[in-house]
Amino acid sequence: MSDFDASDLDYRLLRLFVAIIEAGSVTGAAQTLGVTQSAVSHLLDKLRAIVGDPLFVKSGRGILATARAEALAPRARELLRALEGFATTVEFDPARWRGTFAIAANDLPRDALLPLLVTRLREQAPGLTVAVLNANVPNADMLRQERCRLILHPRPPEGADIMQRKLFEDHQWVFYDPKRRKPPGDLAEYLAADHVTVVFEPRRTLDLDAHLEARGVLRRFVVTVPSFAAMPGFLRGSDLIATAPGLLRFGLLQGLASVPAPISCPTLPMYMIWSRRDHDDPAHRWLREQVEAVARSAASRVK
Repeated sequence: MSDFDASDLDYRLLRLFVAIIEAGSVTGAAQTLGVTQSAVSHLLDKLRAIVGDPLFVKSGRGILATARAEALAPRARELLRALEGFATTVEFDPARWRGTFAIAANDLPRDALLPLLVTRLREQAPGLTVAVLNANVPNADMLRQERCRLILHPRPPEGADIMQRKLFEDHQWVFYDPKRRKPPGDLAEYLAADHVTVVFEPRRTLDLDAHLEARGVLRRFVVTVPSFAAMPGFLRGSDLIATAPGLLRFGLLQGLASVPAPISCPTLPMYMIWSRRDHDDPAHRWLREQVEAVARSAASRVK
């Protein structure tokens, strides 16, 4: 047992502990916090001395949390949230907000919304750090365990404690390299073309592809990639085409030519998802308002 003194424990140590838990590595925590690995190691040694436990042990090339660390993690997150919200309990001032806000998102909102959001936040809440996490297949536990505070995704996870708001609906466009080919003029040319599509791990196809296949619309896929971000390299310099959300023409697929898909396709909804626990938190509510503002701006471009 350690001779624990509450005065030894501060915001930096709690934030460090949670960052290592969530990143699963000292390197990842250092990147999240924007500090060096040596700084993280120094603070971790201090925290270990305070709690009297190694907290993290080496396992292969990574680290594992000890049983004590796993038990302390929920309490640390609660304390950290309380400290970060201390100055916002009565009257929230974005300019005074200090901390990290984790948002999980897939390709589309990560490309179309989050850069706009960060620009907005840097003006109004310069002390806030946005941690962007991957959300290929989100689940409610990401919010319940506070691995993130907000999810942006077309498929909201279910749960009585999970809240959601639709931000917009995007439409499907056909992308191609105008230096190598013309756009498909009709459905026959579209079906005769060679296509690139996304297959998420582990073998989860796009809703669009499943929808068209169920209708008997068969396309020849010559390349599958794990994300929309990988599409441009296969489209540029080739006669391939890809069908993807139209908003990507302003970001990831910018520079490629595009036309509306020549076939009826389901729209792609985008939701903002959060825990009921955070619903009335002034800081969280303010940040949701900022997300909605940038989503309105993005939605005006999809029509």
